Amino acid sequence: MSFLFSPQLQQFLSGRSLLLQEIPFQEKLIHDHLKHQFIEAKRGITQQKNGYVCNRCDNQTSHLFATFPCAHCKKDCLYCRKCIMMGRVSTCTFLYHWIGPVKPFSLPAPTYLDWSGQLSFGQDHASKAVIDAIETAKELTIWAVCGSGKTEVLFAGIERALQLGKRIVITTPRTDVVLELAPRLKKVFPTITIATLYGGSDDRHIYAPLTIATTHQLLRFEKAFDVIIIDEVDAFPYTFDKSLQFAVKKCAKPIVATIYLTATPSEKWQTECRSGKRNHVKIPARFHRHPLPLPQFAWCGNWRKQLKKGKIPAPIIRWMNERRQMEKQALIFFPHIELMENALPLFRRSFHHEIESVHAEDPHRKEKVEKMRKRTIPFLLTTTILERGVTFPNIDVAVIGAEDDIFTEAALVQISGRVGRSNEFPAGTITFFHYGRTKAMIKALSHMAEMNDEAYKKGLLEK
Repeated sequence: MSFLFSPQLQQFLSGRSLLLQEIPFQEKLIHDHLKHQFIEAKRGITQQKNGYVCNRCDNQTSHLFATFPCAHCKKDCLYCRKCIMMGRVSTCTFLYHWIGPVKPFSLPAPTYLDWSGQLSFGQDHASKAVIDAIETAKELTIWAVCGSGKTEVLFAGIERALQLGKRIVITTPRTDVVLELAPRLKKVFPTITIATLYGGSDDRHIYAPLTIATTHQLLRFEKAFDVIIIDEVDAFPYTFDKSLQFAVKKCAKPIVATIYLTATPSEKWQTECRSGKRNHVKIPARFHRHPLPLPQFAWCGNWRKQLKKGKIPAPIIRWMNERRQMEKQALIFFPHIELMENALPLFRRSFHHEIESVHAEDPHRKEKVEKMRKRTIPFLLTTTILERGVTFPNIDVAVIGAEDDIFTEAALVQISGRVGRSNEFPAGTITFFHYGRTKAMIKALSHMAEMNDEAYKKGLLEK
């Protein structure tokens, strides 16, 4: 019987690195393609001089490996604990990757972008730099203030990549940002397939020219993308988790354009940008040409002690009452989940029974954020999970316990960036309630003030 090439298998496995149980095809079909050298099978875990390495997540830490009695090989098998949530990788399992011929995407037209908006001067400059980085396959950092319209800056570059037949991924550490980006990009690129990947996503089998994914999902890809756009490159957990940085490198084709987006680059990156070592474009102003609202510092005493006694500090009560009188929504940030959950009944009793709280492990997180967008929640208490990637058009923001170590300079800049993002409501109030000023608070204020000064000097703000 002659060999039957499977285009469906080629499309499914192209650019991916998957366990056998993740591939929805007959096992015989996969082994036939292996035999004809269209598929490469790589052991999930291999031994090196200094120990073991997981070939999916690059884990080499000994205590993150463990053994289990394996029914397949009838002995104790070593497996990787670091990426176990994505399916077990062990010494007797293989990761399968397509290395055969690849059929190019059949795209409908030379024009893909359906957007009638206009870019600001700063956005247009950055947009042209993105196109150049894609055409020349080089690195580019876009350092842009929160609310500058970074997504719109990408539109022309994505279209140019599609015209060149390139495969693109936009990746971010947080699911919330993926869920925010996906509908916006589907609206402006209506004729192409866009895959949206995050934990529990239904799109994991889609072969698409444009993928929007959490960085964790890139662990399932290998040599897949010609263009990699990393949003919020400074955000946790990407900056701290080497396996996620490995995932970005693994999913890149040998010739790749890599574009980094950030409002709060690390001090090292800022120095590299200023010294010319890092190719970058800076956007110090928002698209609506209004300055960044600057945070106000408000001392509120020993707020932890007061909350423990069932009392909300008086300055916070005044601030909340002002918002309620103006019928203005507000985000209230807390440093820790337990503190927030203990404070929730106090806020409900004092202000409104429909106040909600949200955190990373909240199973109703998406629904609560959507309620906030629909204005059915007046105030939303939150941890730093909402410091990035979410937009509410007309809100004020408070940080309770701004002196806490969790509120770094970057976190406070990002939190402040939730205010005044829309063209209709370009202003707003951001208040840091504290029990003592910190360097992070002062540096965050200086960071935003310097951006405003630079934007004024460049003529990017209304006078």
